[in-house]
Amino acid sequence: MDDASMVGLMGRVTGTVGPGLVGEVIVRVRGGAEHFLAYPATGGERIERGTVVMVVEYQAPRTVYVQAAYDS
Repeated sequence: MDDASMVGLMGRVTGTVGPGLVGEVIVRVRGGAEHFLAYPATGGERIERGTVVMVVEYQAPRTVYVQAAYDS
């Protein structure tokens, strides 16, 4: 999967994403759902479990940078 096809995909946080944490998100991709290690796109942001997020950067093979998809 290339960078461009991951950016913009939506997912859900399954392990809190935040400063000093390696979070986890599940993203629907390649006809299924896959888990990725996740970091916040903006350094100090904390994104809680269950939050819908958007992938803003992808680093192969299993790392994404995400931001909340909707304002809370």
